[in-house]
Amino acid sequence: MKTRWTPDLPIPLPDYPRPQMIRQDWLNLNGNWEYAIHPIDAPQPETYQGTILVPYPVESALSGVQHALLPQEQLWYHRSFTVPADWHDKRVYLHFGAVDFECTVWVNGEPVGSHRGGYLPFTLEITNTLQPLDNEIVVAVSDPTDTGLQERGKQVLKPRGIWYTAISGIWQTVWLEAVNATYIESIQVTPDVDAQQVLVAVHLPTKADGQGLSLEITVRSGDTVAAQVTASPLEAINIQIPQPVLWHPDRPHLYHLDITLMDGPTEVDRIQSYFAMRQFGLAPDTQGHLRFTINDEPLFLFGPLDQGYFPDGLYTPPSEQAMLFDIAYTKAIGCNMIRKHVKVEPARWYYHCDRLGLVVWQDMPNGGLADTPLQATLSMMLGWGRSDRKGLKRFGRSDPDHRAFYRQQLQEMIDHLRHFACIAVWVPFNESWGQFHARQTAEWVQAYDPTRLVDHASGWFDQGGGDWASRHVYVRKLPAPPRHENRAFTLSEFGGYSQQIDGHLWKVDEKFGYRFYPDSESLTTAYVDLLEQQLLPLIPRGLAAAIYTQTTDVEIEVNGYLTYDRKVEKMDRDALTTVHRRLLSPTD
Repeated sequence: MKTRWTPDLPIPLPDYPRPQMIRQDWLNLNGNWEYAIHPIDAPQPETYQGTILVPYPVESALSGVQHALLPQEQLWYHRSFTVPADWHDKRVYLHFGAVDFECTVWVNGEPVGSHRGGYLPFTLEITNTLQPLDNEIVVAVSDPTDTGLQERGKQVLKPRGIWYTAISGIWQTVWLEAVNATYIESIQVTPDVDAQQVLVAVHLPTKADGQGLSLEITVRSGDTVAAQVTASPLEAINIQIPQPVLWHPDRPHLYHLDITLMDGPTEVDRIQSYFAMRQFGLAPDTQGHLRFTINDEPLFLFGPLDQGYFPDGLYTPPSEQAMLFDIAYTKAIGCNMIRKHVKVEPARWYYHCDRLGLVVWQDMPNGGLADTPLQATLSMMLGWGRSDRKGLKRFGRSDPDHRAFYRQQLQEMIDHLRHFACIAVWVPFNESWGQFHARQTAEWVQAYDPTRLVDHASGWFDQGGGDWASRHVYVRKLPAPPRHENRAFTLSEFGGYSQQIDGHLWKVDEKFGYRFYPDSESLTTAYVDLLEQQLLPLIPRGLAAAIYTQTTDVEIEVNGYLTYDRKVEKMDRDALTTVHRRLLSPTD
């Protein structure tokens, strides 16, 4: 099955991969690499088996390989590159957007680093290993998939039901970047709407002592300069933004941020960034129901569960336009939020949500033991909610090392994504998947990032923590908000209404869904009835957010607004937009 998009060639996904901190000196390494697959204990290969198109995972059709990597196998990558001539007196860094799961990297035969974790970026300095002209990179990757307890989302070696084709290897952009000896390592931008200011923290490498260095910072709103300051890089910088234009899904205003690092009169680094002035919270309405608020105004949140799978690229979108299509479609049908489900997307995905105006609930990609489709379906039908000790013992992780790795990955995910204005809610655990100490985890997340809310255990095995009483409900009638609850109430998954479209199916003889309809008209009618007759009456009774399953079909799941190849809209778009606008009307 193919989407309508094809990779940009010779360099797929050519856009700058880190929109939150842009530099001019960079080199995209996507494209054709050599590859080999050998037993995991085999030495580095002397010859390779063919070419693989990076950054598409080796299991995907777009990679050109389409091999299901087994836990006992190792995937090797190799490519050559030339360093631009004007980089020879600079420090050079090699960036990987994401590699699943464990990898080691060599440059010109020298080991330069390794990394564990399938969803987050990492960076290796390669300055001292470079040669003047030709250079080579070798990457070795192994992936236990669901034979291990590591974070893996919905990846399994034997896809079935709600579990999908595994991905392995490089699946986000690989790129080089050149900087001077003194440079800006990272920035953190925190808006303070009430004080009409933004806090900018600029981090230099630990080797830089900051003596003689200064920062020149310019904030622009469109073509208008909103603020200009000069400050020391050794201190947090508060920049006043008088009468700020606030970010809202209906008005997603972004401020441009230019930061120049000066060493006396000499410019040594320059980056471009952006930010939004907005704040999220919860506040009671006149009936005492907790409501989600943006900039102190109540906002009902509605949108789809979004899994970020493509039939041809799996985890990796075929092109930037393919990635943008899903976001733009969600916006076009009148939704104001997306729940990004057990996956971390490339940074540009969040940038487009910032730019177009969609609130994001961000899941941590969970690991641990996975429930079967039957167990998952029964849990929704039975409405499992409060703590179930047998369930936690069955699915949770008791191994201290795996718990520590989960916590490390959770913190790194928050650090990586906290720049993006769209993210309003962190979701540490989905249902039972690897869940442990959910309440304590929520408390830690709330303290670590107090600018956002937490849905600590989306769906079930609720430990009473976080900011949301969160339920997943399929097949059954939608429940009324719980009484005497000190958290906002959300249906964090519901619906799953399904239709099979001939010619647009992953497998003709298999299907998974919750309620099936024979045609677009009956599906649209049932969907509108569900929202108008069941969901809408719950809003004045305390429902603060609702997340429909889902944006697109995924493999044998056929419950999307769109078919898996994104070629067919299953329901009438005007009917969807009309009913969604009714949901999003202001409520008391």
